[in-house]
Amino acid sequence: MEKVSAYIGRRKLKISTIVGIAALHAGLVLAPFTFTWSGLIVCLVLVFVTGALGITVCWHRLLTHRSFKTPKLVEYILTGCGCLALQGGPISWVAAHRLHHKEADLPPDPHTPLVNFLWSHVGWLFFTDPQLDTYDKLRRWAKDLDRDRVIRFFQKSCVPLYFAVAGALFLVGFLIGGWKFGLSLVVWGSIVRTVYVWHVTWLVNSATHLWGYRNYPTKDNSRNTWWVALLTFGEGWHNNHHAVQHSAAHGHRWFEFDVTYLTIRAMELLGLASHVVRPNNLARMQDAA
Repeated sequence: MEKVSAYIGRRKLKISTIVGIAALHAGLVLAPFTFTWSGLIVCLVLVFVTGALGITVCWHRLLTHRSFKTPKLVEYILTGCGCLALQGGPISWVAAHRLHHKEADLPPDPHTPLVNFLWSHVGWLFFTDPQLDTYDKLRRWAKDLDRDRVIRFFQKSCVPLYFAVAGALFLVGFLIGGWKFGLSLVVWGSIVRTVYVWHVTWLVNSATHLWGYRNYPTKDNSRNTWWVALLTFGEGWHNNHHAVQHSAAHGHRWFEFDVTYLTIRAMELLGLASHVVRPNNLARMQDAA
């Protein structure tokens, strides 16, 4: 606790964030009472739409690292999918992640595991970060995104978009099967889905800097954690990612399955992605093995 207190210092609690995260977790108690197979299917589809297409394909590999190019309309659609994951706006998300890469596992890292697992997993979200606590500071890390007025719109509109989709789920469910079915779609398609995507995303910040193996001798403690990779569409091959940050492929060995990269490859085959960046030092890694 002394270590946590010393690190937090004069940071301020983010009350709205704490309330929002607590409220959605509390909403999970409704899941057993509202279960339907349709609700589960909607949940799984939206996990992919928001977690894979939105966060891993778009916010991480496209917006943060520019691992490939795509038409602006596709970029905007994918950015909107990321907003539905309720992880802040694209500019604030990208800024924090770019800062993480610059200061990985050091005290300035926004979710450094030097504090403890809980801090790197979720605790850092509960406090302001003096490096990112104003829009001007965020913009410093995401100038390319700040120049795009559509991305700025998404930065301001993620929460309304999230609740608009939740409302649409209830309305569709209500029209099809009454209020109980509508509630099922909301609980499973919004609450369960959101909390799941939150935690698997946070595991990349916490677990993959603590447990797993390393293909590359990076300066940080990033690790390849197979079970996180399975849960996060390939994001768990984190040591690979820190070694070759701009690569669209995070899985570098034949057994490192990367759903996100396969999705980008499918987009490339369909003409929706171009200039896809591949790892540039695989031969060196394979020789070392």
